[in-house]
Amino acid sequence: MSFVKRIRYLRRVFSAYLLPGKSQLTFWHEPPRANTRATFDQIGEYYMEFMSKADYAGHYDASGIPMLDYRGHIGLQYNPIAIAQFGLGNYNLFVQEKSEERRKRFLTAADWLVANLAHNVHGVWVWNHHFDWEYRDTLKSPWYSGLAQGQGISLLVRAYHATNESNYDIAARRAFESLTRSVDEGGVLFQDQRGDVWIEEYLVDPPTHILNGMIWALWGVHDYALATQDPSAKNLFAKVVQTLERNLSNYDAGFWSLYEQSGTRLQMMASPFYHRLHVVQLRIMHQLTGLGVFGEYADRWERFERSRMKRITALAYKSAFKLCYY
Repeated sequence: MSFVKRIRYLRRVFSAYLLPGKSQLTFWHEPPRANTRATFDQIGEYYMEFMSKADYAGHYDASGIPMLDYRGHIGLQYNPIAIAQFGLGNYNLFVQEKSEERRKRFLTAADWLVANLAHNVHGVWVWNHHFDWEYRDTLKSPWYSGLAQGQGISLLVRAYHATNESNYDIAARRAFESLTRSVDEGGVLFQDQRGDVWIEEYLVDPPTHILNGMIWALWGVHDYALATQDPSAKNLFAKVVQTLERNLSNYDAGFWSLYEQSGTRLQMMASPFYHRLHVVQLRIMHQLTGLGVFGEYADRWERFERSRMKRITALAYKSAFKLCYY
């Protein structure tokens, strides 16, 4: 990490964690919980609860769309991932409560996704982030993400299921194209030398294979396959499940889970929040697929979390990585 990027990172951490008020982290760091009411063989409630996200206690625009406060020079921004998760949380509550207010909230989010789907330079429909973001490489506005594509689709197929309004179906089908194309072709897929297929959250070269983002995006592929019975979606789901099955061991540091495959000498540990998220996601993957490997790693990583020494070690590694790299 360059000196300038390190300073920017430290400013961002200080702003998000230490200044008073609600930063963008207020939205993201809801305790991860599986939704026990979710169904896996038909379109129903989403696989995680997103209850706090449904009632986000932060900024909204005049239409009721959540806006995240990134502080500093970035300020208030629309984030399509957050908007999709806000909508999914409200969809869950709509199904449970049959509330018109919940229906309005999840459809407002779905309408935003329909209105803000745009062509990238390759002519592929994507949801853009309209602000620069410091990652390993600076993601320059406008940038898009496999995670946004997958979760946007998850909300749109539920909006179509609830209303039968074709604009949601059309938008979901447009967005799915990005999940059939490689990054070089304007999509969000990467195929490695072994033939494994990855959905990339951040589109950087070489790719970093962020674990939580790929799993969440994969659920969007699953939802699209359920909604449309598209053989290409079913095939993609099977390929990415195989990638996860074959590579989960690479995310196991022996005492904690890794956030990504950084390719650096010092590996990037997951934060305590993302480690817990990995456990929840793997339990849901076990239910989705029936594959024992997902349950086995969920159990193993949950045991790691119960060890105070392992938590301290992971935090030390994470802090060192951030200071040395990004």
